[in-house]
Amino acid sequence: MKHRPPPILLAVAALALASGPARADTGKLLLTGGVSTIAGSAGGGLTPWAVIGSNATEGEMGVSAHATRAATQDYGLTGYGVALGLHDRVELSLARQDFDASPAIALNGIAPFGVTPGQHIKMDVLGIKLRVAGDAVLDSDSWMPQIAVGLEHKRVRPGSIGSVLDFLGTKTSGTDVYVSATKLLLAQSVLVNGTLRYTNANQNGLLGFGSAAPGKNSRSLQPEFSVAYLVSKNLAVGAEYRFKPNNLQALGAAAGLGAALREDDWKDIFVAWAPSKNLSLTLAYVDLGRIVPGITNNRRQTGYYLSAQVAF
Repeated sequence: MKHRPPPILLAVAALALASGPARADTGKLLLTGGVSTIAGSAGGGLTPWAVIGSNATEGEMGVSAHATRAATQDYGLTGYGVALGLHDRVELSLARQDFDASPAIALNGIAPFGVTPGQHIKMDVLGIKLRVAGDAVLDSDSWMPQIAVGLEHKRVRPGSIGSVLDFLGTKTSGTDVYVSATKLLLAQSVLVNGTLRYTNANQNGLLGFGSAAPGKNSRSLQPEFSVAYLVSKNLAVGAEYRFKPNNLQALGAAAGLGAALREDDWKDIFVAWAPSKNLSLTLAYVDLGRIVPGITNNRRQTGYYLSAQVAF
């Protein structure tokens, strides 16, 4: 049976399309509004920035939509979503992720947990972001960054892998809270961003939230960093580094699994190209470290990330 988009996804899209004259027409400088993250908010591919998504500036309403595909040696992720920008002040976003876990499951055949072949883990992410200070473009000649606070509420549907999450003692929903500061240095053609996330998500939430003892169940603060260089007005290159909580490793060690449940930091090197004011394409080399290394022979998960965004 085909999965229909959640009603709220359709509602956000309909609201943006119905906004008519209020939609942004000229909008922001190319690429200064970021691209769509895997969670749907505006930023880099892996981490949110303080910028508000879409091309909308002050007094305008804008909308963006994205589709993403990432693949590593043992896993694949497909995602899509929409974001609504209100007056360059508030951003509402919704994204759906489909994580293909079947290759890794096939490697180890964890049948005792009732996991069936061809597993996909699905997760919905509802986000809201509020710009609380600064303006990345207008303050580009000062040291004042643009600052935003946001949250991402995530709900995962693990399918038959739910039995594994039960064993790990993880929850199937959780909320990340973050604050981002973005500094655009127009004269130097450089953008830098720092984000501090308060989270207990395992692998961004795809393996649930928290852990049974002796794993870590409480939230922790995790920093995330991005830097981008504007090669030209429509081309940027950059890198991201996202620290991750390692909630499950202690539980795995206590169960005699050693580092089989270890979680590593994420990083990427990306190229973003905007052939027009309404379209941007992002291609990245990603290194997601080891993802459940106990069933992937301890391989690092490296590969590509490709995302397309349309924004108005």
